[in-house]
Amino acid sequence: MIKYILSVFVVVSIISCKTETKKTVKKVTEVKEVSIVQQIKSPSENNSSLPRLYSNGTEMFMSWVNKNDTISTLNYASFNNNSWSEAIEITSGTDWFVNWADFPVIAENNGNILTSLLQKSAGGTYTYDVKLNLFSKEKNEWKNNFLLNLDGKQSEHGFVSMLPSGEDSFFVTWLDGRTLVDMPKGKEQMTLRGAIITSEGEITQDVLLDDRTCECCNTAATMTENGPIVVYRDRSEKEIRDIGIVRFENGKWTAPQIVIEDNWHIPGCPVNGPAIDALGPNVALAWFTAANDNAKVQIAFSEDNGATFGLPVRIDNGNAMGRVNLIMLDANNAVVSWMEPSGLDTVIRIVKVSSDGTQGKPLTIAKTRSERSSGFPQMEALGDKIYIAWTSLEEKEPTIKFVSVLKEYL
Repeated sequence: MIKYILSVFVVVSIISCKTETKKTVKKVTEVKEVSIVQQIKSPSENNSSLPRLYSNGTEMFMSWVNKNDTISTLNYASFNNNSWSEAIEITSGTDWFVNWADFPVIAENNGNILTSLLQKSAGGTYTYDVKLNLFSKEKNEWKNNFLLNLDGKQSEHGFVSMLPSGEDSFFVTWLDGRTLVDMPKGKEQMTLRGAIITSEGEITQDVLLDDRTCECCNTAATMTENGPIVVYRDRSEKEIRDIGIVRFENGKWTAPQIVIEDNWHIPGCPVNGPAIDALGPNVALAWFTAANDNAKVQIAFSEDNGATFGLPVRIDNGNAMGRVNLIMLDANNAVVSWMEPSGLDTVIRIVKVSSDGTQGKPLTIAKTRSERSSGFPQMEALGDKIYIAWTSLEEKEPTIKFVSVLKEYL
């Protein structure tokens, strides 16, 4: 069943002077905004959470986790013609590491579908492996629960991002803690790795991308004209945790670089990674930072496959929580989603931003909760609409909400 929600609200946009942002002075405008948010019934059942969206441009896929007593089940469904397919169970288990920030990912490539989950490798709280599940269109069958990280170490592995690669394969990147167990206490370093997963489920081109990263912020990846690029939260020797980037070009990976020097000094992981998308050589990157105790969400654009980025533009309304997502609409425009407080509430908002720094009218998608269990809202584009999914805690059991917004309203 589909119903329409009409929301009318007033947005007062005030951006203060900041030397690090592109638009140092912005005219104060009072905008009376009318938006139509279309609520669509989710294919998930009650006690479901952790949605993840992927769109190939003609069809959209959503994975999620259903919890029943001690059993966790990974499901997915496909969406087109404004309706969902029946939910399909991929796999289930009683020994998964189910986490609000580090949760299953899904991608599709010419009928092949790849998903991930985390399975405990030992009794420790943070000892788990990345397991993959691959549906082969040619064989019409699943290859279930095969290991991504082949190090054999009982340590942390997770925060997976994945993309189609070539005609039927996938590029996968993840945080890998194989060196954590061998390093002296207090000297441990998380690493970033990447690999190609073939249509047969073979893991090839396994490579170290960065030998020192933030321990538990999500990664993000996108495909440019030159190849994949990966963004993540870096960790310097002085505990500066800004956004890092590695790029595949000319047949090899570049050395890690910092995208924008926010100089956020924080001794622990903020659990708040970046989001990225690309169309050809044009790239948009969104991220959260709280440098100098100023919590904010920013976006920056690149026109050279992520080699360089313009100055960042702040998009939040103050004291943002982050949990960002981003999709590009065209070569010069992107949509960012994030969470922030609004009075006594916490809300999910989206806004359209152009590469020249121009911002559209921010839309409040829904009220949510600030608790960790509300997770990271997901966003994708299909046709003339933007789709958003998130975990709702408004009922007795967690449920997944799914809505759309016409691009013309942004």
